Amino acid sequence: MADVEAVDYIWKNGEAIPWEQATTHVLTHALHYGSAVFEGIRCYHNTDTDEAVIFRLRDHMERLHRSAKIAMMEIPYSVDELCEATVDIIKKNNIKSCYIRPLAYYGYGQMGVDPTGAPVDVIIAVWPWDAYLGEEALQNGIKVGVSSWRQRSFNAIPPAVKSSASYMNSILAKKEATLHGYAEAIMLNEEGRVCEGTGENIFVVRNGILSTPPLSDGLLEGITRDTILTLATDMDIPAIEESLTRSDLYVADEAFMTGSAAELTPINSIDDRVIGKRGPITEQLQKRYFDVAYGKVPEYEDWITRF
Repeated sequence: MADVEAVDYIWKNGEAIPWEQATTHVLTHALHYGSAVFEGIRCYHNTDTDEAVIFRLRDHMERLHRSAKIAMMEIPYSVDELCEATVDIIKKNNIKSCYIRPLAYYGYGQMGVDPTGAPVDVIIAVWPWDAYLGEEALQNGIKVGVSSWRQRSFNAIPPAVKSSASYMNSILAKKEATLHGYAEAIMLNEEGRVCEGTGENIFVVRNGILSTPPLSDGLLEGITRDTILTLATDMDIPAIEESLTRSDLYVADEAFMTGSAAELTPINSIDDRVIGKRGPITEQLQKRYFDVAYGKVPEYEDWITRF
């Protein structure tokens, strides 16, 4: 994790405004009730071609719209418009490697739980950001712990909604983990099955087979998760979706977390049970993932927005 590094402009409601002017009223609805949906996207600098490369931009913006639909929020910009705005704001800031944060939220004008009548504001912020869990973690892995906090259920906040409100659950789990000396937390669902991290999906390898919990166990349908499953299939690595128990984590030969921020970060221990450093399957997938995300593999060009 790192502090936010200011750039020159943020896109808000159809125009680029100076970074320091991208403010909101203290009575903004989303600030009080968490009524916002968002995405996290990576843009990489391909030094071979000197291009900026956004990974799976359209998929992220489509998921933003799906989140808003479930939340009954009308985003006043199409997927195409949001994709175009993202490229424009990166160009305007003259950067080629950055994290991208689109956010749609109920703005100022109404107070009370019901947001009806409040405007839907949309921003796209970009800023330079290194490895979420640290550069060293990408090679040596991280220590994680199973949280006492359970992941939200389908009948609370649906896991298909990437919403600000649902991340209070993640904040509680993350703070608990760091207080106990772990870099990340793994949350179980209400049935005690492995669900996900505070902002990542989880994979384990045992006897050469890659497995990850199914969506039916209450996790976010991660875009990086989908990428890894696709790459594993294309690389002839056996991969399955199956429910996992806490014990399955402890006896894994390899384990790693995935997400647009976390990318593919190995896990070296879980609840102080040693998994070990980055294993061979993890290393193969991690290398392939970065080659694809940097736009270096032509067969995945459909995932790439380059400029």
